[in-house]
Amino acid sequence: MLPSISLAQEIGLAVLLVAAFVWFTGLRHVREESHFAHPDPAAAKGLPTIPAQRGSAAHPMESVELTEAEKQAFAGLIRTISLT
Repeated sequence: MLPSISLAQEIGLAVLLVAAFVWFTGLRHVREESHFAHPDPAAAKGLPTIPAQRGSAAHPMESVELTEAEKQAFAGLIRTISLT
């Protein structure tokens, strides 16, 4: 028994130490069992990179020609957004 703390504090300290020991033992067990898949370093080297962005003339389906009325409506929308 420690002379400077009460019996309730000693019991609390003992429970805390037992819980920490159980947690540490369980964590070590999980890591040893390898329940979690570790990434394979060789697989990361073979991953493709993100392709470069294509220009506006890359494919005709990726661009749309606007009519003059649509261009004016868009310009008006941009003016109202930039004012706020």
